[in-house]
Amino acid sequence: MLQSIDTDPKQSVSDHCQALIVSPTRELSMQIAYVVHSIGEYMNVKVQACVGGTVVKDDIKQLKSGGTHVVVGTPGRIHDMMKRGFLKTEYLKLFVLDEADEMLSRGFKTQIQDIFKFLPGDIQISLFSATLPPEILSMTKHFMRDPAKILVKN
Repeated sequence: MLQSIDTDPKQSVSDHCQALIVSPTRELSMQIAYVVHSIGEYMNVKVQACVGGTVVKDDIKQLKSGGTHVVVGTPGRIHDMMKRGFLKTEYLKLFVLDEADEMLSRGFKTQIQDIFKFLPGDIQISLFSATLPPEILSMTKHFMRDPAKILVKN
């Protein structure tokens, strides 16, 4: 993901969010944001965590100021920022859904579907999960185009 981010200031895309990572919990989102920041700082990649339990105004201010290349967050906060127009999606290249089994079942399914409505049609979608039950795997046919699958036996 980091290699696909364009940080060249001469390019118009460099000032916009180009990748979005969504995970089910605030703790996991913060951990992912830390790792992306730690690796991405050597590539001038700017990361922002948008998670519940933090000050919404801070997220809005950061997103409005621009320059954030990767946003990591929880479904509720991400969808809220998109719906309110602060998280712009027209420059997104990559959408990552972590813990996909959990995100596509239970209470997150509707929020993830709402997020998908904001994504560009040509975006690359990546799902990651330790387990992926057959019913969840079959659901991915609705939003993935010609996916490459790497499935490991139990």
